[in-house]
Amino acid sequence: MGLNVDRGETKSCEGGQGLGQCRLVDIASASNFHCFKLRHFHLDLRLNFAVKEITGWQVLELVAIQPGVQTLVLDTHPSLLIQSIDCKVPGTTGAQDISPSLIYRVDPFTDYGSSLNISLPAYVIRPHRAFQITVRYTTTDGPAIWWLDAELTCGQTRPLVFTQGHSVCNRSFFPCFDTPAVKSTYTATVRVPEGVTVLMSASRSAYSKQDRVFQFSMEYPVPAYLVALVAGDLQHVDIGPRSRVWAEPCVLTCAVSKLGGSVERWLNVAEDLFGPYVWGRYDIVFLPPSFPIVAMENPCLTFIISSILESREFLLIDVIHEIAHGWFGNAVTNATWEEMWLSEGLATYAQRRITTEAYGEAFTCLETVFRLDALHRQMRLLGDNNPVSKLQVKFEPGINPSSLMNLFTYEKGFCFVSYLSQLCGNVKRFDSFLRAYIEQFKFSSVVAQDLLDFFLCFFPELKESCVAQREGLEFERWLNACGPPLCEPDLSAGGVLTGPVQRLCDLWASEPPDPEAIANFNLSSWSTFQTVLFLDRLLDRSPLSHGRYQTILDEMNAEVRIRWLQIVVRNSFYPDLPRIRGFLHKHVSGD
Repeated sequence: MGLNVDRGETKSCEGGQGLGQCRLVDIASASNFHCFKLRHFHLDLRLNFAVKEITGWQVLELVAIQPGVQTLVLDTHPSLLIQSIDCKVPGTTGAQDISPSLIYRVDPFTDYGSSLNISLPAYVIRPHRAFQITVRYTTTDGPAIWWLDAELTCGQTRPLVFTQGHSVCNRSFFPCFDTPAVKSTYTATVRVPEGVTVLMSASRSAYSKQDRVFQFSMEYPVPAYLVALVAGDLQHVDIGPRSRVWAEPCVLTCAVSKLGGSVERWLNVAEDLFGPYVWGRYDIVFLPPSFPIVAMENPCLTFIISSILESREFLLIDVIHEIAHGWFGNAVTNATWEEMWLSEGLATYAQRRITTEAYGEAFTCLETVFRLDALHRQMRLLGDNNPVSKLQVKFEPGINPSSLMNLFTYEKGFCFVSYLSQLCGNVKRFDSFLRAYIEQFKFSSVVAQDLLDFFLCFFPELKESCVAQREGLEFERWLNACGPPLCEPDLSAGGVLTGPVQRLCDLWASEPPDPEAIANFNLSSWSTFQTVLFLDRLLDRSPLSHGRYQTILDEMNAEVRIRWLQIVVRNSFYPDLPRIRGFLHKHVSGD
């Protein structure tokens, strides 16, 4: 299973707490998280843009849950410089109220982190008694923190900093149990220069203009990787009763016009399907093109790359996907990175349920065909027996979980969830199951067996018919077999949109070509997903015979343009080669 687990007897329809932390091994964490309960932590930080450093301290409120523990081990990073560590036991007096600086050492762990080993005073380790550890530190050039000079921002007037914690980067932001198995509430105080606005993935915030201090509180438990911060020249516009858009001033108007009132509509559809949105606010901040991924589902505050604004359809899909993470990934989280599909596969399924309800089955099938094409393309590159194509990926020590982020966690995971839905015989019945699953495991972390046990408990008739052992489609085979999905959902409802794409692709690749037949297709009337599906399939057949290329669209968004330019390179279409330099200059340099 990719986990070292001693489960014992399981009754997944009761309890709803997921896998007990003391019975879980996370190979990507150096910490001894199973020995302690993290109740809460507080960050007090000062941002220094001039030297690109964050200085401050962290207070962790802990309770020992294993007897005989004398050391607290946290995940950290060589770029995070520890200055001192203190211990306090609230409610005590005298020498035990606060200790002198504790003895600690930092040991190597992997190339993505270190272990911070803190020796604890004997009086601290008492059953059910909370104690506080204060770590004073300075961040330098770590993988979680991205400092952008003014020229790398969208407005090119003021610098900006943001953090990106997924998967195991936040150990360079603050010492932590950097595992998705551990969740806690947190608060933060952030001090900044004048003119800087700070946002965090928190449910409440306040600002003192006189002191230039921002206060944040996340009242719901989250794993370390979902703690996020961004600071810079940011402004906002409310776009709904619980949503606002944040961006640099030069981006804000465009972002608001592209999203309009859609976000509240999507949230309402999601709530109808999966139950209440538990995080209160759903805000979005648009970041410069230097943001290393398309979007990140930080609770209450989605981070998203500003270049996505060029394509409304990709913007729509990516925002809805991050909304879906409010239930699948944030409320209920994979307990280790070896089962990332539990977040991404379920969120992708939920995203497509939302788009089906909001935009119809044909649109959802078109987007799914486009993504599954990409999955099979990746499969051809990697080979059918590549272990990264498993849903339960077995990590070797030292492997960075982020390096194994791939389409299988999304699309193979989606296909497995779709198969579970098909077993129910009715998508609405499966919606009811997902609502119950969220309610059962909300704010906890789970492994695949938690999901599957609960599924079979929810549908006892399926358990009695032994669907988990159905030949060729065994649950165990879904989880641990290499290769493509064992089956894919019926996408024929998208034929009205995908059919013309395939016909035009066949015409372009035919020998000899039929220019008159090709001219009958009006690509300007196609959706972005139709166009990129066509270009991807054309790219699969490249290089084609020379002499039949022309710039297919004068007005192309980034998703279309990057594919067209790959065709240009693959087929040596010289008239459009200068466009490559312009594209790279805009999307790599941030201009």
